[in-house]
Amino acid sequence: MSETVAVTGGNGRIGRNVLAHLNDEGYRTVNLSRGKREEGHSDAYLTTDLIEAGEVYGSLAKSDADAVVHLGMLPTPDQAPGYRTYESNVLSTYHVLEATAELGIDRVALASSFSAIGGGFKPEPIAVDYLPIDEGHRLTPSTSYGIGKQSLEIAADGFARKPADRPSTITSLRFPWVVDDELARETFVEADRTLDGMRASDNFHTQRNTLFTYIHMSDAVDLVQRTVEADFDGHERVWVSAPDTSAETATRDIVADLFPDADIRSEFADEYAALVDTSKAERLLDWTPEWRWRDMA
Repeated sequence: MSETVAVTGGNGRIGRNVLAHLNDEGYRTVNLSRGKREEGHSDAYLTTDLIEAGEVYGSLAKSDADAVVHLGMLPTPDQAPGYRTYESNVLSTYHVLEATAELGIDRVALASSFSAIGGGFKPEPIAVDYLPIDEGHRLTPSTSYGIGKQSLEIAADGFARKPADRPSTITSLRFPWVVDDELARETFVEADRTLDGMRASDNFHTQRNTLFTYIHMSDAVDLVQRTVEADFDGHERVWVSAPDTSAETATRDIVADLFPDADIRSEFADEYAALVDTSKAERLLDWTPEWRWRDMA
């Protein structure tokens, strides 16, 4: 494998793991991040302000990348004013897409989020029309973070409509909370994950608003690699989720209690089946999530 993948935000928790995984798989990697280098996996490091178009173009040109994984955005809306959060999501994505188009880089993966539908940072309960949700479900974000994630997907739609001078394959990955073994043990295994137990926690609203989704890092980085290797044409949105919920209450009971008005479009074959349909990722990218927290328990 001689291809090069540029990873923006490679200093971050997910970025570091993506770089390590891609290196293990034989890729040459380049980390494009602000500030000093905070990882030891990439083959090259380019200090890059992703809000500055010239820096993005220059760094991607220098990296000689064949594909780009764009993770370099603010991970939560509480780190900066709303307009900065929106800018981080949308303007950085536009710069990446424009630069890849000009440089002839064919494959781009974008870090979207569960928040595109509303999600964890929305103070009101999210609208759930049907379950399990899929890529056709309407989006109702109202926070700077969620609106930004929806907007970056719209920007990708626009680039994909161009007849020429565009990345041929763009994937927006709607990530939920990404956990490693330590986070999973602390948050899931060592806590009361029944519906009653979670109701007593401070973050029950967030868990309800993200439909009790999560993904393990091992499945997340495997999915990212598959987007780097994808060959479909255009822009596709993909929901990401583990095969089960983060709850120790049966999925049917969660739906009856919390989402009684949702239209149930398919049966939940597994007792703890996820409320997010990831079959598109399976069809498009041959990806099936495998890691379940309850196996650790």
